[in-house]
Amino acid sequence: MELSEYVQKGFQMLADPGSFDSNAFTLLLRAAFQSLLDAQADEAVLDHPDLKHIDPVVLKHCHTAAATYILEAGKHRADKSTLSTYLEDCKFDKERIELFCTEYQNNKNSLEILLGSIGRSLPHITDVSWRLEYQIKTNQLHKMYRPAYLVTLNVENADSRTYPEISFSCNMEQLQDLVGKLKDASKSLERATQL
Repeated sequence: MELSEYVQKGFQMLADPGSFDSNAFTLLLRAAFQSLLDAQADEAVLDHPDLKHIDPVVLKHCHTAAATYILEAGKHRADKSTLSTYLEDCKFDKERIELFCTEYQNNKNSLEILLGSIGRSLPHITDVSWRLEYQIKTNQLHKMYRPAYLVTLNVENADSRTYPEISFSCNMEQLQDLVGKLKDASKSLERATQL
């Protein structure tokens, strides 16, 4: 796992017992998991009375670092030994490593479900519909007399099995440009598959 220098510094501050006592560490760790897994969570999780003595900038920095590491660990399906090794490198003591690993194991399934719900593929166009619209006047009652096309793309999200629609309006030149680009893309794809 590669983490930015900013995240590493925040994690090292979190490991320092002088900055975060055992209770503050536990509260911040649980707040990091809660903010990731609970859609209703807000910044109030950092307003706990036992965290008031910590500089808000440091608190948010360490919270961000913990949340980033949790997400990266979940993304890589890290096991306890991987977690422990990285935490030891960041100067965490045994008690904090054990607490972090326990909290991670308790939330691992929820974390994997959360990460799995994030889409991995682009929507797939399943159908196209269009209609010709003729604009006669604008909102300011200026005469227009110009055609426009209302195009609706029906798409399917493979990850979530939803079927949203994407609608847009364009004039004749814009539609011809779109059709030309789609033909170019189709020809490029044909050439690529023939190789």
